[in-house]
Amino acid sequence: MNKMKIKKTDKVIVITGKYKGKVGEVLSVYPKEQRVVVSGVNMIARHTKPSQVNPSGGIVRKEAPVHISNVAIVDPSTGKAAKVGYKIEGGVKKRIARGSKTEV
Repeated sequence: MNKMKIKKTDKVIVITGKYKGKVGEVLSVYPKEQRVVVSGVNMIARHTKPSQVNPSGGIVRKEAPVHISNVAIVDPSTGKAAKVGYKIEGGVKKRIARGSKTEV
């Protein structure tokens, strides 16, 4: 199992597939399955039974997980996809965008 370089609340861009080019925030991360849920990406319709939370039931649209290899972190300085690297600064490990060397 590889290390997950993308964390919750990161801004990511979809680099392949139906939603290519779409930018969104990571809502949740599933390391064992190597998948992430990105806001507004990979929308599905779920037919739900009525419950106390949703008394009417019906069709609910929500995001489904996307494989980690299909997204990349957005470089804060350029706004484009970037690979993630690490730098140890004053005994603290920080994530950086490898292209521009800016902190993610």
